[in-house]
Amino acid sequence: MNDRDRGIPIRETGRAQNGRPSKPPRPSWLRVRMPHGKAFEDLKRLMRLKSLHTVCEEAVCPNMAECWGGGTATFLVLGRICTRSCRFCAVRTGNPAPLSMDDREPFEVAEAAAAMHLRHVVITSVSRDDLDDGGAARFAETIRSVHGRVRGCTVEVLVPDFGGDVEALRKVVDARPEILGHNVETVERLYGSVRPQAVYGRSLALLRNVKKLSMEVLTKSGLMAGLGETRDELLEAMADLREVGCDILTVGQYLSPSAGHFPVIRYYTPREFEELKESAEAMGFAWVESGPLVRSSYHAERQARTLCR
Repeated sequence: MNDRDRGIPIRETGRAQNGRPSKPPRPSWLRVRMPHGKAFEDLKRLMRLKSLHTVCEEAVCPNMAECWGGGTATFLVLGRICTRSCRFCAVRTGNPAPLSMDDREPFEVAEAAAAMHLRHVVITSVSRDDLDDGGAARFAETIRSVHGRVRGCTVEVLVPDFGGDVEALRKVVDARPEILGHNVETVERLYGSVRPQAVYGRSLALLRNVKKLSMEVLTKSGLMAGLGETRDELLEAMADLREVGCDILTVGQYLSPSAGHFPVIRYYTPREFEELKESAEAMGFAWVESGPLVRSSYHAERQARTLCR
């Protein structure tokens, strides 16, 4: 049974060109303003001064204007080159430089957080399959640096899957982040074509293992809509996340970074995102963000202020 048979609204992609569907027109509710303003420029200057980078820039986040204008950002550690080649992601793929053990990155992230007067810091990274622990030790060091430098600041990490290494995950959990996120990104059926070096079950296992290591750490995951999944498959993925104890869920519209990336198959309407939110809340998630422009760290501080007490 397809989406039309289920009565799910479909935004047609048009006739095929060179064996691929033509790109559907972007709807009006997905228009975003370009980043601007003093707060944005000050934050960008601070990032470059400390040789730091943000996933906001690397992943071309549509909320960058809103978040940066409010003085918040998601720090990107472990370099800017990813060892994986997910077809939805704008971050560069290749062979990253070796990680220096005397790198000041954790200290600089903490200093930047202090300079910005942040109450909640989000830290993420590229995948580093070239490292023995996938970069887990760097995550742990950065968490401790922020906690030690910025009094009362909560920390959220968005981690890769560490190749399924539970001891690597333990390093991060032992550093006591308030929230540990890992995105499943899409439904199980699409993993082979969208993120071929990842494993759906391995991502679910990571979130389950966080709860085994510490019930105090909140877990979080995110899904993209519009990659060709059905509504039933999205609901199944949400149920899988709840089954492993995931506390916080984000659902947003997939936007292809370029013509060379995985195409947008369809655009979901704001009403459909509201319906997905209602379904997820009924499953028991503690917090759900669902909307066309929602991304992993959207309203992250609000989630932390409410849930981390």
